[in-house]
Amino acid sequence: MTVSERAHELAMAAAQAAADKKAQDIVIIDVGDQLAITDAFLLAAAPNERQVLAIVDAIEERLLELPDKAKPVRREGERGGRWVLLDYVDIVVHVQHTEEREFYALDRLWKDCPQIPFTDRDLADSAAGTATAE
Repeated sequence: MTVSERAHELAMAAAQAAADKKAQDIVIIDVGDQLAITDAFLLAAAPNERQVLAIVDAIEERLLELPDKAKPVRREGERGGRWVLLDYVDIVVHVQHTEEREFYALDRLWKDCPQIPFTDRDLADSAAGTATAE
């Protein structure tokens, strides 16, 4: 894996923030060997523009809560709410409307790059609770 510890921390925090807002198809891709401009892409989808923007807001808030207060150096696409890009240098976050996610298929475009595993802590907690109840 070529992602830095910082990129991993940002990606995990952003992914959990997206999951907390019910983002779909959350994927973290290690693009460090392919791109010199960033270590990882975080991809997430939502079925409507309002939810896309809510996910973006949640990610920005969560990363500002980190000890070193990460702020994006660039934001694009917010006005349309169909595909918002947040550039944190170490990671680039793409929150897309479900239709754009399917059409542009960034997952397939970067299929040769390794994915970084992410598990929604709420799903993991509920699975652990179910396992202990049995």
